[in-house]
Amino acid sequence: MVGIIIWLVVGGVAGWLASVVMRTDGQQGLLLNVIVGIVGAVIANLIFGVGINEAITVMTFVYSVIGAIILLAVLNLINRGRVR
Repeated sequence: MVGIIIWLVVGGVAGWLASVVMRTDGQQGLLLNVIVGIVGAVIANLIFGVGINEAITVMTFVYSVIGAIILLAVLNLINRGRVR
């Protein structure tokens, strides 16, 4: 249970960081960025073979940020028709 809570926090931070990188932090709101970060982190870490109960390392955080950036770019394509 604690592992899931930690992943939620890491995903939230990854979502915020991804929104800063993609320059969407002021447009979509903090809650959407955190949700995108959590979903992107889970998807990326599952793709790269890292389980939710695994320890948080630098690489798992990098995977989380990459997943959040990719998911945020896809959402931008859907919403605006282009990547910023």
